[in-house]
Amino acid sequence: MRGSPRLGKAGQDILESVIYRSLGASSSRLIVGPAFGADNSILRLNRGRVLVATSDPLSYIPSLGPKASAWLSVHLLASDLTTSGFSPEFGLFDFNLPPTLSDTNFARYWRSFHKECKQLGLSIIGGHTGRYPGIDYTIVGGGVVMATGPEDRYLTSSMARAGDDVILTKGAAIETTAILTRAFPKRARRALGNRLFEKAWDYLYKVTAVADALTASSVGVREHGVTAMHDATEGGVIAGLIELTAASKLGLTVDLEQVQISEETRQLCKLFRIDPLVCLSEGSLIIASRPTKTERILAKLSSRGIPSSIVGSLTRKFRGCKAAAGKGPRSLSYPNVDPYWKAYSKGIERGWS
Repeated sequence: MRGSPRLGKAGQDILESVIYRSLGASSSRLIVGPAFGADNSILRLNRGRVLVATSDPLSYIPSLGPKASAWLSVHLLASDLTTSGFSPEFGLFDFNLPPTLSDTNFARYWRSFHKECKQLGLSIIGGHTGRYPGIDYTIVGGGVVMATGPEDRYLTSSMARAGDDVILTKGAAIETTAILTRAFPKRARRALGNRLFEKAWDYLYKVTAVADALTASSVGVREHGVTAMHDATEGGVIAGLIELTAASKLGLTVDLEQVQISEETRQLCKLFRIDPLVCLSEGSLIIASRPTKTERILAKLSSRGIPSSIVGSLTRKFRGCKAAAGKGPRSLSYPNVDPYWKAYSKGIERGWS
């Protein structure tokens, strides 16, 4: 552990050298526990049923306001959960609020939070709420979301199979586009122009993979369709692809030309001098599918208005991710730091609005 700690999610080195070595009491009922690239944990209940659980931070981003921040927090958690193929059912939420957050704004946040949970069929069954010194925006707590379902129906990111096609929904840098546009609207409008700015402004409500995951898995799971799903969060599409292949112990050949990057995203990332392929991209879902079911999955997603494309295929040997290129494949490296965090901080430091 050398140098300054990295911002964002802990790296694989910390997970393996610190976290995974000390996990409390073991349980024979645990089917899937903490693992690199895993979105959910799976616990065996009884009579062929399992509990799926995931956790994530809760956000309050002042530039988004209370309602949009609440929407985002709910959907980030629900997106992880639905990569299991199940719909979210129960949630526990811990709010450690900044002293400067007023009761009025928290009430607005909570009403939006409740509304989104209700629409997703997610029951709030407990939690904690308090204000504490030293707490600052944008992370204001954490949540756990759970679901139950048949043991023969759940999916994890480790269940992809050699020969599977790899589908990506929406494209790259979805959340980066959404947050940076709304955090710095005046600067973004000047750089993008009115037409592209308006398109980028609407990205906020693309920052969810709930419909993507439930639509894809409705075609079938495991041998009958989707074998694994993983949402692209920190580190973007590249990190998400590497995490899925690592979890499944497979290799991947990916055609980066097939990764959709919208013009508004390209221009915004150019403004902040960041690579859209390695930026925060919640809302983008990586799907491994049996080749005989791929076209049905693509058609089903299209029928729901969700753009998607085949970006690669999984190979038998675990040799990491390789990008197809004119002079032969090149290896892809896991992004050590997501450039979104630095871009956001620099925008604040420069006084952009």
